[in-house]
Amino acid sequence: MSNRAQKNEEQPAIRVGFFELFRFATCKDILMMVVGCLCALLHGSAQPLMLLVFGLLTDAFIEYDIELQELSDDRKELLDIEYEMMMFAFYYAGIGAAVFLLGYLQISLWVTAAAKQIQLIRKLYFSKVMRMEIGWFDCTSVGELNTRMSDDINKINDAIADQVSIFVQRFTTFVCGFCVGFVKGWKLTLVIIAASPLIGVGAGLMALLTGMELQAYAKAGSVADEVLSSIRTVAAFGGEKKEVQRYDRNLVSAQRWGIRKGLIVGFFTGFMWLVIFLCYGLAFWYGSSLVVDTKEYTPGTLLQVFFGVLIAAMNLGQASPCLEAFASGRGAATIIFETIDREPEIDCLSEAGYKLDRVKGDIEFHNVTFHYPSRPEVKILDQLNVVVKSGETTAFVGSSGAGKSTAIQLIQRFYDPKEGMVTLDGHDIRGLNIQWLRSLIGIVEQEPVLFATTIAENIRYGRPGVSDKDIITAAKEANAYNFIMDLPQKFDTLVGEGGGQMSGGQKQRIAIARALVRNPRILLLDMATSALDNESEAVVQAALDKVRMGRTTISIAHRLSTIKNADVIVGFEHGQAVERGKHNELLERKGVYFTLVTLQSQGDKALNEKARQSRSSPLGMTKSTLLQSKCFERLMHNAFLEEDDELVEPASAARILKYNTPEWPYMLFGSIGAAINGGVNPVYSLLFSQILATFSVQDPVAQRKEINSICLFFVVVGIVSFFTQLLQGYAFSKSGELLTRRLRRLGFQAMLGQEVGWFDDHRNSPGALTTRLATDASQVQGATGSQIGMIVNSLANIGVALIISFYFSWKLTLLILCFLPFIALSSGFQASMLTGFAKQDKEAMEAAGQISGEALNNIRTIAGLGKEKTFVEMYEAQLDAPYQAALKKANVYGACYGFSQCIIFLTNSGSYRFGGYLVQKEGLHFSLVFRVISAIVTSGTALGRASSYTPDYAKAKISAARFFQLLDRVPQISVYNDKGEKWDNFQGNIDFIDCKFTYPSRPDIQVLNGLNVSVKPGQTLAFVGSSGCGKSTSVQLLERFYDPNHGKVLIDGHDTTRVNVSFLRSKIGIVSQEPILFDCSIAENIKYGDNLREISMNEVISAAKKAQLHDFVMALPEKYDTNVGSQGSQLSRGQKQRIAIARAIIRDPKILLLDEATSALDTESEKTVQEALDKARQGRTCIVIAHRLSTIQNSDIIAVMSRGIVIEKGAHDQLMALKGAYYKLVTTGAPIS
Repeated sequence: MSNRAQKNEEQPAIRVGFFELFRFATCKDILMMVVGCLCALLHGSAQPLMLLVFGLLTDAFIEYDIELQELSDDRKELLDIEYEMMMFAFYYAGIGAAVFLLGYLQISLWVTAAAKQIQLIRKLYFSKVMRMEIGWFDCTSVGELNTRMSDDINKINDAIADQVSIFVQRFTTFVCGFCVGFVKGWKLTLVIIAASPLIGVGAGLMALLTGMELQAYAKAGSVADEVLSSIRTVAAFGGEKKEVQRYDRNLVSAQRWGIRKGLIVGFFTGFMWLVIFLCYGLAFWYGSSLVVDTKEYTPGTLLQVFFGVLIAAMNLGQASPCLEAFASGRGAATIIFETIDREPEIDCLSEAGYKLDRVKGDIEFHNVTFHYPSRPEVKILDQLNVVVKSGETTAFVGSSGAGKSTAIQLIQRFYDPKEGMVTLDGHDIRGLNIQWLRSLIGIVEQEPVLFATTIAENIRYGRPGVSDKDIITAAKEANAYNFIMDLPQKFDTLVGEGGGQMSGGQKQRIAIARALVRNPRILLLDMATSALDNESEAVVQAALDKVRMGRTTISIAHRLSTIKNADVIVGFEHGQAVERGKHNELLERKGVYFTLVTLQSQGDKALNEKARQSRSSPLGMTKSTLLQSKCFERLMHNAFLEEDDELVEPASAARILKYNTPEWPYMLFGSIGAAINGGVNPVYSLLFSQILATFSVQDPVAQRKEINSICLFFVVVGIVSFFTQLLQGYAFSKSGELLTRRLRRLGFQAMLGQEVGWFDDHRNSPGALTTRLATDASQVQGATGSQIGMIVNSLANIGVALIISFYFSWKLTLLILCFLPFIALSSGFQASMLTGFAKQDKEAMEAAGQISGEALNNIRTIAGLGKEKTFVEMYEAQLDAPYQAALKKANVYGACYGFSQCIIFLTNSGSYRFGGYLVQKEGLHFSLVFRVISAIVTSGTALGRASSYTPDYAKAKISAARFFQLLDRVPQISVYNDKGEKWDNFQGNIDFIDCKFTYPSRPDIQVLNGLNVSVKPGQTLAFVGSSGCGKSTSVQLLERFYDPNHGKVLIDGHDTTRVNVSFLRSKIGIVSQEPILFDCSIAENIKYGDNLREISMNEVISAAKKAQLHDFVMALPEKYDTNVGSQGSQLSRGQKQRIAIARAIIRDPKILLLDEATSALDTESEKTVQEALDKARQGRTCIVIAHRLSTIQNSDIIAVMSRGIVIEKGAHDQLMALKGAYYKLVTTGAPIS
């Protein structure tokens, strides 16, 4: 993996040029896009055009006012202002209509063209993924592929759809705005441009900061990750409270950065407003001198130039998010296009390869060496030679990971061997046609995969075009017919997602029927009966025995009953076939097979005894090879991914605020700042109209004075808004960061307080939990401070605007108020447009997503059945609905966009016309018309902007709800509460009484099956048995990581479920097979053994001496202060093991648990560690789990376990005398693994 990761780092993340995104466009698409671009160009020039009209309009008003003053006595030759305004209204309305049309066209054409291309990309991508070889799926997680199919393709969509046309439009506006400025008045334009870079600087710096904040959290995040990954160690040593404090200490720096960021954002926002107001002041001061003193400009020209530059600058700013969309689209396209262009190593849909006329069915492995592409360092098969004769049943046996399932996958040609070859009838299978080869093979797996359709359809997947009669025959052969006919809908019963509605035995039999319907030459049974109870096993076994006749069959199994009657048994070990023969021959050889048989027959006998007593049908041991457990994990993972967005009711704002109450003073000050900031916008319109009024003043001195005072006022407003922005930014970020830190700490504390079983759930994997702490907690602040600020800001804005407008002209205000909702809507719509459509797309894609998800999760089954084409066709059929939805969306979206763009033109058209009427008929001063219109229009846009902040708010409430779910969850085994029994003279007397247990994450596998064993204080009990028989589980029950489902564990006669958890754990020391150390010094790691008190250095040293560790530590340069590295990576295994022993000794526990404490060591270090352990065991009750007999011979009691119960117990000599399972193990020296 590592070298692959490095290769990727050297290549840039974006390897697709912008125009390459359109490589799947047809001529028609290109035409649509070109027309769309032209529309966008024209649309972009509309706003600057409007400015020209606006300039003329202003001049008309001022001229009228001046004439009024001059001819106050004689009213004859007055300008007919109402008629003039009528003309301007028509101009405005005309531009508005054109804008609507252009906006509609530019958007709908681009979106339509994009929809076509995206549909094609989806088809190509999915069909290419379905053709990939299985090894590729091992290296690419299914979750990742699903995200790519949904999110990454959506990102490409964003980059090639409406964003392009919007970018073109905004860029055009930018260019035209500057053109208007330069053509109409270059002097003023240059003055304004000179000040504008300052605004850009502020915006750039704000983006830099977010990155810094995330880095600051990284330290705390790594603490959380380390602790959650080693939760069992933390729980065993009672380190929860200590870890919460350590995490909290590391949160300080993240909090500091957050507050600093708030301050700086506030500073820059304030700074930008300050610069803008200073610009206003400067422009009007300089501009007015050009109008009044040199008479170069008319007042209208001044406005055209000023607004031209302003609009240009704003549009340039708005065009930049589009660039971001282009970049992320290109990034997403990189991976997708590379997959589309990749040629699979084993192409399952290729027509190439021979098809043999007659197939006998001889399979042979010649010197096959193989490792999985996802784990190249682990050799699975090592020079494997096996012959499987046609018509015979060959059984593969061996321990987990010996390569049995792998051999079967090579026969199906899921992988190609690295060396050697697999042949069918003497032909190398790499030369045969894949679909044809797989059509010869029927496979029944341990966890059969059914598809979410009816039983009949599932069987039909076995062979296309099979008749109903054949389906029924196959079902009868598989012993499935009777149970199917008992179901209400018979063969039309739906089996549910992944076959979830059926029991294990039923699923297994449907899978067998599906394999039989193929009428296969070769039958592969991979643990086909392992997951069943005895009754259904017998039925399924009978079915399999019926169908094996005359076919080449390979069967992998752990149960003797299923193997005994095979023609040949092949024993696997470490990727080689070490023995081969019939049942009796192999028993005499005393090898791999013998060991399996011994342990099992004993276990079976004991279980049958129990079964007779309790008449319950026990579940068998199941093997899950790494691979299968991986697939299973993925299946689970995906099932959980779906559920992960499970609908949480958004949390109430009141509860979120409750967590934020201590910060109320900050919030109060923040709100005051926000209110003042809101009032600034309308004040600006007051000043702006005041300036226009001065141009009609006749007296030059008074005029000059008035202009200067207004410009000065601009500066004052700028300075005020600078400070209030700063206040708002700081206060809210402070309250928000304190809230985030408080939530993170509480969340972390709640996580550590959950029972260990909770962490087994894939949704609660360390990665998922760390992300939850990192993102959910910081999103919650979106619901408090900044949200309140936003609301107060908008209310103040609108309030002040309305007061001003009603005060100056209530009639005009009422007219404009009719337009206000539309303006707010359009402004809000533009903001939500960027986010809103994603949701609908997601819903439309859901059906297609289900098919792709099912296909990718079960890719092995689909490949085995040769059904890739079917799934690709099903997927493509489902893509039609989202495509139609996208076309509909194109029109709706285009219309909305056009409307939102033209509404402001229509507002102006109506209001100025009415304004002209009021000026003429009611003698309203013209500056008031401007004042009212601009006050309300600006507040309307502000309103819209505020409404666009709601997605953050909604997200925050959902994050909060997820968080509160965690805080409110009551753990089944609680560490934090002080309830429960404690007693003084703790002896260490342990009894397991009839314990039954299944892990909550795998409820179908019974791990303990009625465990009975007891240890007296000071005795040593050793557990032996094959892996998966429940040895480690019993230790975990003792630690109370889990509680038994049935039966009880007693300590000194107290039932553990009633004992105080931390008291119980404080009496137990544990040394496990792979000890987990924390990323701190050796001394600190040893001190971790007892977190309830302060430990002196002398104690540490004496514990280290007992653990044979002291000499080695003193030889290190930094002695006890040496950092062990993350997970103890700086130390060898033996050294880690001894630190773990010292850590257990320092607790001075009454009970010592050694879980394979020496198994991972070489002989040298094993001796040392063993001595250390023998010292540590003195005077303590001890439970040892070991694989090497040498380590357990001197135990007081040895318990031999198989399938979750004890089959023999006693001292070494007693057991040897019994001549049972233990005796066989010792005498043959066979490994117990």
